[in-house]
Amino acid sequence: MATTRTAHTVWNGTLFDGAGQVTLDSSGLGTYDVTWKARAEQSEGKTSPEELIAAAHSSCFSMAFSLALSDEGFTADEIQTTADVTFQPGEGITGSHLTVKACVPGLGQEDFARIADAAKTGCPVSGALAAIPITLDAELVPPVVVTP
Repeated sequence: MATTRTAHTVWNGTLFDGAGQVTLDSSGLGTYDVTWKARAEQSEGKTSPEELIAAAHSSCFSMAFSLALSDEGFTADEIQTTADVTFQPGEGITGSHLTVKACVPGLGQEDFARIADAAKTGCPVSGALAAIPITLDAELVPPVVVTP
């Protein structure tokens, strides 16, 4: 069954002097300010399309990685994923860099890297971003040992 998620933006003014608000309609989680300055310079408490794409990419990759691990018989204790989406004025979005750190008991580094790379390729947001380079740094973190 297909699902559709919806957000909308209201923009007022010119690109460089105007401002807008993006609302997450499907979830109702909030309305966020967006400006050109927040996109091309400092965020100053506002979001940008690239930050929203980074949120989508990091969460989608984490889900894809979790699935890929379980398909191979592993369960991560924790997966931490960061997506850095780069915007260059005049060029557009020029790349997304994923950094994942995960603790996966019983999994070796070579298999970890292979499964993470497959998740990067299989992630639906990665597929939607196929027009840009997507890179990945994957770090297998040892389990935390609690001593009495």
